[in-house]
Amino acid sequence: MFTGIVTDLGEIAAVERRAGEMRARILCDPRIAAADIGASIACDGVCLTVVAHGREGERGWFEADVSAETLARTNLGRWTPGRRVNLERALRVGDELGGHIVSGHVDGLARIESMTPDGDSTRVRLTAPHALARFIAPKGSVALNGVSLTVNEVEGDSFGVNIIPHTRERTTWSEARPGDEANLEIDTLARYVARLAEAG
Repeated sequence: MFTGIVTDLGEIAAVERRAGEMRARILCDPRIAAADIGASIACDGVCLTVVAHGREGERGWFEADVSAETLARTNLGRWTPGRRVNLERALRVGDELGGHIVSGHVDGLARIESMTPDGDSTRVRLTAPHALARFIAPKGSVALNGVSLTVNEVEGDSFGVNIIPHTRERTTWSEARPGDEANLEIDTLARYVARLAEAG
């Protein structure tokens, strides 16, 4: 489990595609690269398992395998060397829950429709897949590329969030542009509430 509070920016060092799947090597802070083999790291919001790790000069690196299912549901298939990615280590007992509970299981892709300055912040308008839009509610939470964000407004399949300067500076949201697709994970609580409503 994760919180959606990004702790490091990694950089794609290499990708190897094979039989519809992919292995990626990610450069990062040595403290993240020191994660145990088998540990989970959220990479742009996708929970990946460390299969190898090491050091490269001042930086550390780890490798993770990406399944065909993950490539089909996320934007990881667009990873190329040099691309930066949001990273978060898995929660440990006693860690502060600063964002919201995030599983790292991406539900689909949300398309960025517009990005508008709003004071020092940036208002971002996105369109969610129709099947997921019903789980998104004003003042609820979503994870976008692994970042926990509060939903400001919802209109049909469209919704808006606000990116504050701190978030923009410390995540890949500084590089996002209209037309990009962001990994979307809906709030787990919203999913279960909807299931209970259907059962009732």
